[in-house]
Amino acid sequence: MATKKAVIEYIATGRRKTAIARVRLLQGKGQITVNSRKFEDYFPTTDLRLIVEAPFKAIDGLGKFDVIALCEGGGVPGQAGALRH
Repeated sequence: MATKKAVIEYIATGRRKTAIARVRLLQGKGQITVNSRKFEDYFPTTDLRLIVEAPFKAIDGLGKFDVIALCEGGGVPGQAGALRH
């Protein structure tokens, strides 16, 4: 009989100037989805990706969590900063 492992989920909101990011953080394999698009498609430059990945690198959590984010307002760099928060 297989036991079901509990899924840990966190929900948070990050803000930067006029940008807002509503985020669900789940245990997973490191998949990041922003506004129903792949992370790499939404943040096309390496600099923006590094901004978003910085908190995961700080806790050695890169590749251990899945992120589902809805970003709005501001520009793409502001949304990256809001997602980081």
